[in-house]
Amino acid sequence: MASETWREISIGALCDMGAAQTQTGPFGSQLHSSDYVVNGVPVIPTEAIRRRHLVTEGIPQVSKETAERLSRHLLKRGDILFARRGVQATGLSAIIKPFHEGSLCGTGAILLRILTPEIDTEYLSFFLSAEATVSWLRQHAVGAVMPNLNEGVIRQLAITLPPLSEQRAIASVLGALDDKIDLNRRMCQTLEEMARALFKSWFVDFDPVRAKMEGRDPGLPKEIADLFPSRLVDSELGPIPEGWTASNFGCIAEARREGVAANQIDAATKYIGLEHMPRRSISLWEWESGDAIESNKSRFAKGDILFGKLRPYFHKVGVAPIDGVCSTDIIVIQPKNRAAFSAVLGLASSDDFVAYTDKRSAGTRMPRTNWSDMAAYPVAVPPSAVLSAHDSIIRPLAERIASAIHEVRLLQALRDTLLPKLIAGEVRVPASLGSMQEMAS
Repeated sequence: MASETWREISIGALCDMGAAQTQTGPFGSQLHSSDYVVNGVPVIPTEAIRRRHLVTEGIPQVSKETAERLSRHLLKRGDILFARRGVQATGLSAIIKPFHEGSLCGTGAILLRILTPEIDTEYLSFFLSAEATVSWLRQHAVGAVMPNLNEGVIRQLAITLPPLSEQRAIASVLGALDDKIDLNRRMCQTLEEMARALFKSWFVDFDPVRAKMEGRDPGLPKEIADLFPSRLVDSELGPIPEGWTASNFGCIAEARREGVAANQIDAATKYIGLEHMPRRSISLWEWESGDAIESNKSRFAKGDILFGKLRPYFHKVGVAPIDGVCSTDIIVIQPKNRAAFSAVLGLASSDDFVAYTDKRSAGTRMPRTNWSDMAAYPVAVPPSAVLSAHDSIIRPLAERIASAIHEVRLLQALRDTLLPKLIAGEVRVPASLGSMQEMAS
């Protein structure tokens, strides 16, 4: 139980005291299509906000000139962003870490900035991510169909503040778990980058072949380098390595078409919807139980490749880390043979493939691609030995990603079990932990 030194105060009171401030991200009218660039200053949108972390893969970016024009919306370390709209997103908040500093608060997000050193922002962020807090915010959001969080609601929110040393001690315990979670996420991002780079080198740029043509060392073990020819030949796809076949995606992959009726899905079944899939990342961190499913779904198995066919330009492609069912707006892809898994994954998650499916998708407001068009995507297919060599390198990376996902979910469960007990004072941690944290900072 919390001691009498713990106090309760509203965010509005902190703002009125000048200890905090809130502001809404720039209005949509302040950003135009010409402001967006490939490489620039990230703009954190509502859909990127999760509980205490941000999904930053594939988020929009604007020019430095635009960021300077909207400088009052630039984020600082320790800022807290609230998701403002959406049934699933409303009430979620994330803290800005050092590597997010300098990004822009996106349209539809609300920023909370603490201006007093008497409140530990890490502790506050944990408090805001607690289930009870998120539920309160959602209950007080405005609108039933599309809940909308606003600054007025956030100002009403009451927060429990132990002494600063205990705030820091609580944040230290929970932060250690979060640090391990974040480390796993970053490792997976690095592994994905490695996989994309190798796929592009072998199957798009044909680097090993070109190296041999120019008399250079391909930089590969001899047994792998020997699998590549030393010249390119003309084909209907353009120059391709000698011995490779001009074909299509359907030659090496197929769609798994196994529908499941809603009444056949039990609560223990894992469900992945488009809302669970991040953009431009094959790591699928989120899913939910099937107890609330009311419509037919598609079955998938661990290791299957899931491709979001609705609005394919969102680039939602990932490897299933579990068995389960998914939305029918997700196409389940399987390689036709085991050795082709990594090449199929590399192709399906590539920018060129996603752009191809988007260009051929049907529908104006809700464009969807289909398997027939996907299967027709032109591909230079290498001999099976090259596919096997590539798979022997990439598959272990995919398996490490899957293991990291499961470890993260275990750590999240532990953190979420401790969190309400710590912020309610039911479990106490020595205030000296906070003192040590203060000395180290």
